[in-house]
Amino acid sequence: MVRGIWHACNSILLMSFLPGNAWRRSILRLFGAQIGKGVVIKPRVNVKYPWNLSIGEHSWLGDSVWIDNLGAVSIGSNCCISQGALLLCGNHNYSKPTFDLMVGNITLENGVWIGAKAMVCPGVICHSHAVLSAGSIATSELEAYKIYSGNPAVAIRDRKIEA
Repeated sequence: MVRGIWHACNSILLMSFLPGNAWRRSILRLFGAQIGKGVVIKPRVNVKYPWNLSIGEHSWLGDSVWIDNLGAVSIGSNCCISQGALLLCGNHNYSKPTFDLMVGNITLENGVWIGAKAMVCPGVICHSHAVLSAGSIATSELEAYKIYSGNPAVAIRDRKIEA
């Protein structure tokens, strides 16, 4: 019953074009998400199960982000998930005739940036301040302070942050 109510709220409210962040944060918290201070949630964000979502302080979810969190998704503080990005916790085992569902958690540590229309696959950990460039697909762990690009994403350079 809770899932049904959530899906209705998600479809009607969270995924709407209506402006505002505070009410989006409140709805997610009402359904069990842990949301830190100063989190920005833009329009048309889709969260499958808010009770599997944790977001640190001052992070950003851009327009049309899809968090398909069959497993736990943990987003640290000061992260940016750009428009159209996908965080996908589920996949199917194509080697079995039953096509079994496989679920893996996703962890984005502090300062991670997921570019526009990039995809993070099940079981991936993006370490502190890693960057996944636009349109890229992370299928394995991303090292701290590295910039990744491609499908599958590979490290292309170090991320240097100016003080």
